Amino acid sequence: MTPTHLTLLRAANDALFVHGDLDAVATYFVSDYVVHLAAGRSLRGHDGIRAAVSLTRRAFSNLSVEVEVFVETADRVAWQRTLRGTQTGAYHGFPASGREIVWREMVTSRIVDGQIVEEWLVSELAERLLLGRKG
Repeated sequence: MTPTHLTLLRAANDALFVHGDLDAVATYFVSDYVVHLAAGRSLRGHDGIRAAVSLTRRAFSNLSVEVEVFVETADRVAWQRTLRGTQTGAYHGFPASGREIVWREMVTSRIVDGQIVEEWLVSELAERLLLGRKG
C-alpha cells in the first residue's frame, strides 16, 4: 500500500462518514465513479455517493471509521472499513434501535491519478441490523 493511497482512503472516509463533508466528494472521487454492490446493483457518480453517505449519517450518529488495508496491486487496493455508530434513525426499513452497531465492509478500490474511479463493496450491515432485531 502506498502511503498516498492509504492517506486517500483514510481521508475520504473521515471527511465523508465522520465529518459529513459532502463537498469533499469531488476531491476523492471522479465524476463518473461507480461502486458495484450485491445482487448486481450499483451506485454512480457524485450524487450517488452523497445520497449514500447522507442516508448513513442520518441513521447512525457518532460514526467512526477504521481503515485496514490487505493488499495492493498496480491499480487496485483491497481493504476493509469498520464502521461504528448508534442507530438513531431509520435505515432501509430498519427503524432506529438506539443501539450501537458495528459493521464491516470489504472494498476493492481502483485508484487513478489520486482519485477513486471504481469500487466493489460487500457490507455486513444488513446482517447486523437483522441480528439486532432478535436481541
